[in-house]
Amino acid sequence: MSPLKARGRRTLLMLALVCAAPVVASYIAYYWFRPPGQVNYGELLEVKPAQEIVGTLPDDGQFRLSDYRGRWLFLTVDAGPCEDACQRKLYATRQARTIQGREQERVVRMWLQATDAPALARLFLAEHPGLIVARVDPAQWAALPGVAGPPGNIYLIDPLGNIVLRYPADPDIKRMAKDLERLLRASRIG
Repeated sequence: MSPLKARGRRTLLMLALVCAAPVVASYIAYYWFRPPGQVNYGELLEVKPAQEIVGTLPDDGQFRLSDYRGRWLFLTVDAGPCEDACQRKLYATRQARTIQGREQERVVRMWLQATDAPALARLFLAEHPGLIVARVDPAQWAALPGVAGPPGNIYLIDPLGNIVLRYPADPDIKRMAKDLERLLRASRIG
């Protein structure tokens, strides 16, 4: 075989290898270096609009869940007074919101308490500035989508009024804040 023909074959072989390399690399990456299937910390719920919830605020004003549409909501629900588990949930939502920096104004923290629970002390409300507290009939929140899970969870409602994520009662605050950061960055509403 002539040297010119051998050089041409080598060039053709090198060109074929260069063209095939990305395809081979993609197969290797897909089958051996698969990223985890889920990046969010909270449990994704089936997206359904939250039904209207009506109650009273501590100053005897009217509370309507729909009045807070257009903002991201951290919603916690408890039947009784706010004891240790409740305090940890409220602390987690406060910290996850604060971590957002200037974007924190897009997030509202909300705690729904049963109408027959004891009244809240002013000291409690002073410890949680910006927290919306409403006394609500428990039958109203029992019908919310996704709330039928374990008691004491934290829920994230999007600006359109859909419950989208559920967090455990004692969440990892950094991971919860990371979920919220991703959502705030991706969302142009709320």
